[in-house]
Amino acid sequence: MTFSLILPMAMFALAASISPGPVNLVCLGSGLHHPLHRGLHFVTGATLGFIVLFLAVGLGLYGLLQAYPPLLNILHWGGIAFLLYMSFRLAAASDPLSVPGSGKSPGLLTGALMQWLNPKAWLASAAGIAAYTNGGMEQIFWFALVYLPVCWCSLACWVWLGKALRRHLGNGHWLRWLNRLLALLLAASCLYLLRY
Repeated sequence: MTFSLILPMAMFALAASISPGPVNLVCLGSGLHHPLHRGLHFVTGATLGFIVLFLAVGLGLYGLLQAYPPLLNILHWGGIAFLLYMSFRLAAASDPLSVPGSGKSPGLLTGALMQWLNPKAWLASAAGIAAYTNGGMEQIFWFALVYLPVCWCSLACWVWLGKALRRHLGNGHWLRWLNRLLALLLAASCLYLLRY
């Protein structure tokens, strides 16, 4: 593996990880409502879940799912249901000025599961593997190692952004509206999925 290949892999990982998507919105919401360490639990789960997904796609999981359409349908509709559930939880956050950390925050397992139900994660895995590897497991493994810190840091940035927004939007009225906007964006991402 050469530096000339690692750098483009890292750039792809950064673009795919830091760009807005369902997991990033949940990271932002977690930063708004919970202590930093709890948001970072979600980030760690989402990162590890993505890496496992990435390796599974590299081993041929996506091809297997395409060969058995009922499994792909279950994943598709399960993803939509989970994203709608997460958007409902975000919209229903009734007291945005309560003590940070009160209430249940999305944790490690939620983060990992969300990546497996996240169409953006599937597309990033398939596109990255197709573009930057020859399908060999050694290259896919190295790509996963490059992706790991880039993905974690990218998602953590969204949690920190949520923390910064909380400090600047101290008024409960504005936090409630931001919750609803984030919930709407998360639910709207399901409209894209309904087309397929």
